[in-house]
Amino acid sequence: MTKNKATSIGLLAILLWSTMVGLIRGVSEGLGPVGGAAMIYTCSGILLLFTVGFPNLRTFPRKYLLAGCLLFVSYEICLALSLGLAGTRQQAIEVGMVNYLWPGLTVLFAILFNGQKARWWVVPGLSLSLLGVGWVLGGKEGLNVDDIRQNVASSPLSYLLAFIGAFIWATYCTVTAKYAKGKNGITLFVLLTGLSLWAHYFTSPQPAMVFSGPVVFKLIACALSLGLAYAAWNIGILHGNVGLLAVGSYFTPVLSSALASFLLSAPLSWAFWQGACMVCAGSLICWSATRRA
Repeated sequence: MTKNKATSIGLLAILLWSTMVGLIRGVSEGLGPVGGAAMIYTCSGILLLFTVGFPNLRTFPRKYLLAGCLLFVSYEICLALSLGLAGTRQQAIEVGMVNYLWPGLTVLFAILFNGQKARWWVVPGLSLSLLGVGWVLGGKEGLNVDDIRQNVASSPLSYLLAFIGAFIWATYCTVTAKYAKGKNGITLFVLLTGLSLWAHYFTSPQPAMVFSGPVVFKLIACALSLGLAYAAWNIGILHGNVGLLAVGSYFTPVLSSALASFLLSAPLSWAFWQGACMVCAGSLICWSATRRA
């Protein structure tokens, strides 16, 4: 496989991941936040068995296997439930933007825990990402503390899960870089996420699953997007231009919001797009600070 072809496949993974916010929210509206997420990760895990395969766990570093399982499953549950529990579709897209604090946090954690060198402008990069999220949560007026407080108070658990999830995923990326040694446990992790969600579904009161044509279509599309994205990303990272893929991934917040707005028929304000661009720019600045170092 040529390098350009592998890079194109890796960029396809970014496009597929960008559909997740809209599709997860669409599935949860019919099957419930927990039941819908359980169906998504179960179907995706089965798909990954055929595309990536099940890993040979005996060859895995124990630290990566244990920490990776815990962190990955925790993050995916936080992400899926934060989107499903959001009060409105617009709010679900805002929650998705809170989740995209993770690129900047990953850089910060790499500096603190993995000895990553960075230039001084990593600080304004992180600050710009945080400002962008605040701008998004402030509604049509942009950065407004009262509006942010009211917005978050209307669905506190959803925003809290997204915020915690950003820290968890940044930690997962840091642990993977330090301990994975080239191993890929994604199939196991996705299947464990599905099992964990089913355990929650059957041990707590949950709304009935209502299957309809649109919901089933979104479920299939979401499972395919999640499963194929990880398989495509693996090819891109192994054989493609990693630097180009890294830059492309930092534009995910804007692309994800645009696709979610289309899939959910949820128009977004100009202030939202301003905040989304701030998050992207802040992440790119952080990446640039570590790259130049």
